[in-house]
Amino acid sequence: MATFSSSSSFLIPPNFLQNPAKPFKTHLPKISFPALKPQYIPLKSTRRRLDAVAEDTSVVTADPSSVAARRLYVGNIPRTVTNDELQKIVEEHGAVEKAEVMYDKYSGRSRRFAFVTMKTVEDANAAVEKLNGTEVGGREIKVNITEKPLTSLELSLLQAEESQFVDSPHKVYVGNLAKTVTMDMLKDFFAEKGKVVSAKISRVPGTSKSSGYGFVTFELEEDVEAAISSLNNAVLEGQKIRVNKA
Repeated sequence: MATFSSSSSFLIPPNFLQNPAKPFKTHLPKISFPALKPQYIPLKSTRRRLDAVAEDTSVVTADPSSVAARRLYVGNIPRTVTNDELQKIVEEHGAVEKAEVMYDKYSGRSRRFAFVTMKTVEDANAAVEKLNGTEVGGREIKVNITEKPLTSLELSLLQAEESQFVDSPHKVYVGNLAKTVTMDMLKDFFAEKGKVVSAKISRVPGTSKSSGYGFVTFELEEDVEAAISSLNNAVLEGQKIRVNKA
């Protein structure tokens, strides 16, 4: 009978001592295990993520209002005031980097407001304190720090509104508009007196705020005359509007 050795996997026959060279092996099933592959984290992608975090932090900690804090809105100025004249007025209260009067691209007339960029925030604050409510050319001007910049959505909507406007030689200027008046409201209001081609509300540059005036274009010159004679001093959204030829 074969004997089992605890120290070996061989079955030892009785005549092992006489014939030790021919042991018998057991036929055990061969079990194999798949090789485990080490998992590597790419250093480059990790570095990229770390760089992205650092970049986001820099955006958050940067001061996006540094230029806006030095930029003044100057409103209700006389139409005759030029860039140089405005700069001289403001320079009495601080160092000016740039002064720019806004002009209407259709009529070429001053829009009666401007933007002035000061050298420092202190200069800007001093100019607001000294100039807001003072008179220039017989008009009481308004001076304040510029509005918060538009979001990309607001900007795209205003650009779409601007692109819809169809210019025409038959056009009226509409002043003293309430802040609540929209482009469609203005168009519908004037459509009662003639064939309206287009209408638009002027905005304070860089903001969605109404400038308080707009334009309406017509197909015929007769419609322009009818609009002026019928709607000048008419009430729209609680305010008497001014209508004259643009």
